[in-house]
Amino acid sequence: MNKILKHSRQREALVKLLNSVTSHPSAEWLYTELKKEFPNISLATVYRNLNLLSQKGSILKLDVGTGTEHYDGDTKMHYHFVCTKCGAIIDINMPCIDYINSKVEDILNAKVSGHSLIFYGICKNCL
Repeated sequence: MNKILKHSRQREALVKLLNSVTSHPSAEWLYTELKKEFPNISLATVYRNLNLLSQKGSILKLDVGTGTEHYDGDTKMHYHFVCTKCGAIIDINMPCIDYINSKVEDILNAKVSGHSLIFYGICKNCL
């Protein structure tokens, strides 16, 4: 059963904020920004809404191996690059490699529902 979310001004502001940036912010950064408009908002509320929105597929939750989860308002399939020097997470503007799913299905005799791909290296600003 698909549960309909009740309207929430805080959740709406969270999605709007996330869609306004391309930096793939952490929950703490989002919390700090939202606190300017909603002084009584708690970090727990931000985390709860981020988890709810990512479970519904309204946003992406990214684990890039830094110990901090990051969030992306762009939910269409795309890849990311993580700078190992400054920590920037950058969207890669290229077509997704769809045939990789069928290749893995053939190897594992399984059904793949999707994939994510993260590249690591040093960004142009840090080079």
